[in-house]
Amino acid sequence: MPLPDSMFCAQQIHIPPELPDILKQFTKAAIRTQPADVLQWSAGYFSALARGDPLPVKDRIEMPVATQKTDTGLTQGLLKVLHKQCGHKQYVDLADLEQKWKNLCLPVEKFRALLQLDPCGKNMEWMKFLALGCSMLGGSLNSAMKNLCEILTTDPEGGPARIPFETFSYVYRYLSGLDSEIPAADTESYLASLKENISWPARMRMLLLPPLRLLRKRVFC
Repeated sequence: MPLPDSMFCAQQIHIPPELPDILKQFTKAAIRTQPADVLQWSAGYFSALARGDPLPVKDRIEMPVATQKTDTGLTQGLLKVLHKQCGHKQYVDLADLEQKWKNLCLPVEKFRALLQLDPCGKNMEWMKFLALGCSMLGGSLNSAMKNLCEILTTDPEGGPARIPFETFSYVYRYLSGLDSEIPAADTESYLASLKENISWPARMRMLLLPPLRLLRKRVFC
């Protein structure tokens, strides 16, 4: 014979005082991030929350911009999330990065395909991975650098998206070096002419993304 349902009065039920705010923040984060798999994303969210790590949460809702032909699931907003989680490290453990990628409900085969562009061991320089991710967003070096500037800038949204010239030139050399159709001499000539046009002192040198005349519209991914 089944036991009767237990009855509790309000005084017997203890609700942790922090629970309502945790659930409120979680709900707002889920709405802002719009994860494809809520359960997978939720596991990553609460794991990061328990460890005190940056949360896998977008800064704002993104309008869908991908097409069926180019949709990899990756967006600039999701790359920003990964940068918040990993950008404080020079090198990242690829197993840990793959788990963060999965927690954002991104297809793991796309992660592995991205790594094939520049095979490495168990670790990878974060800035290089971010650069490859930016190349996956648009396909051309021009759009990759534009996305990089918009992710790394500390300017307000809608501003000039400036980043340090040294960072821009490092990533530009890296990505152009992966394209055999872009001569190294062209890369250095472009960066040299760009540097000459920057009038700020070296320590304050920031780059506003200019028209990239030398860039080839070559698809990286």
